Amino acid sequence: MNALVLEAKGRLSLRDFPIHEGLGRHDVRVAIRCVGVCGSDVHYYRHGAIGPFVVREPMILGHEAAGVVLERGSAVTHLAVGDRVCMEPGVPDPHHRTTRLGLYNLDPGVRFWATPPVHGCLRPEVVHPAAFTFRLPDTVSFAEGAMVEPLAVGIHAANKARLRPGDVGVVLGAGPIGMVTALAALAGGCSRVFITDIQAPKLEIAASLGPITPVDVRCQKLAEVVLAATDGWGADVVFDAVGAPHSVQQALEVVCPGGCVVLVGMPGAPVPLDVVAAQVKEVRLESIFRYAHVFPRALALLGSRRIDVRPLLTDRYPFDASIAAFDYASAMRPTSVKVQIDL
Repeated sequence: MNALVLEAKGRLSLRDFPIHEGLGRHDVRVAIRCVGVCGSDVHYYRHGAIGPFVVREPMILGHEAAGVVLERGSAVTHLAVGDRVCMEPGVPDPHHRTTRLGLYNLDPGVRFWATPPVHGCLRPEVVHPAAFTFRLPDTVSFAEGAMVEPLAVGIHAANKARLRPGDVGVVLGAGPIGMVTALAALAGGCSRVFITDIQAPKLEIAASLGPITPVDVRCQKLAEVVLAATDGWGADVVFDAVGAPHSVQQALEVVCPGGCVVLVGMPGAPVPLDVVAAQVKEVRLESIFRYAHVFPRALALLGSRRIDVRPLLTDRYPFDASIAAFDYASAMRPTSVKVQIDL
């Protein structure tokens, strides 16, 4: 089938790719309708690797997807042909200890779309376990359905923060993950959220999403803004969606005594931690890796419009322009948040 293939670092092709996936009893075959371009996809394109995951042979990209069920296995009862669905891209080993404990996102053997050597979903159809395939509410479009995967990251972060009604939150970084984390924080109980970035257009989009206060850290000091707004107390929870040495330190500066810092962004190198700064406030440090058990919640929030991701869907490309989509995503304008490809 025709697919977007990463041939090698910096080289993409849209070509016929020999791949066949048999339909098992517990699987569904899905016609792909929309795929989001993730930062990890772009990173593989530009660098050919993410940490220990190295692209050593041609690989189909894409893992944020929604589509239509074409066929279902004999044991599948909760989905029907014609259902509009989105897919959780990571399939764990059901026998691994992490999976049996409910921590299936931490299974070291998880098969995750577009993570070498597993092929992704930028192709006309895929076969996927029905247990990791979810029906879209009638009010949710394919484009919104393809946003469930990144939104799940934000919801997982909000869950780890153990938010309480009325909390004040801070999100460091107004990229796609930072914005969905801010939305998840508001849905989870935060009364207001501060969000930082160095690009004014990104901050303008974030400010339009709800009670979100943008902070341009090129000309504003985050600590001063947050402390002034909280009578010198600080934020109850800080989500670091940047993952850089300065952002971790910044999180410790603005979190309140007894507050929580959630590490969301993944640094490219080891980051020093000021342990004393965390200790004197008894800060609770949490970290996340992808997500687990949150797709149904994400879909419920989208279906009820408690969370609206439509303002983040800024750029659409047809499948035959997939290479152009990736080139644009590699150097997006500040007014762009999420690039998606329609099939």
